[in-house]
Amino acid sequence: MVRALVALNVLVFLYELILPQPALREFFYAWGFIPAAFWQDPGGHWPRIFTSMFLHGGWAHILGNMWFLWVFGDNVEDKLGPGRFLVFYLLGGVAAALSQAAFVPHATEPMIGASGAISAVLGGYVRLFPNAPVLTMVLFVFYPVFFYLPAWFYLGYWAFLQLIEALMGIPGIAFWAHLGGFVFGLLAIRGFLPPRRWHRR
Repeated sequence: MVRALVALNVLVFLYELILPQPALREFFYAWGFIPAAFWQDPGGHWPRIFTSMFLHGGWAHILGNMWFLWVFGDNVEDKLGPGRFLVFYLLGGVAAALSQAAFVPHATEPMIGASGAISAVLGGYVRLFPNAPVLTMVLFVFYPVFFYLPAWFYLGYWAFLQLIEALMGIPGIAFWAHLGGFVFGLLAIRGFLPPRRWHRR
């Protein structure tokens, strides 16, 4: 399922690349999630919660999102199974979009990207694999330094940064969506695990 989601996101992005700039802007406004429009007409606007998850605003946007989904998503899918993982992923995206709409209700720019749903996957990963080692790179005087951090620290620090940047009101990135998805993943992942199956030795 992770591979299918990555493929679908990439295909939509390739379609975006062939659109001229005015048409691309219209495309985002037609299929992106706009909090102000959602609160004015929730019944008519709710499908955009789902379509917005498959739109991206540039190469850095889609490469970053797909990298995180690829690295962390397969382990979560192994625990849930593909069907449960897809439902968990989509509901995480819903929680993320509604979180952004709750904290920034008057926003008129379309929210696009898979990061809200992927944030739910990250929250689920922390709950399922808190001590898994995550290879981390930092630049030290222009030289890359590699070391391992436990998942709870690596992703917990990432979530803390999202909170700080959301409180600072930095424009252009849906930080509240990231937090909403992450919290959903933390709290909901256990409910998506399949029933335990006992086997004779």
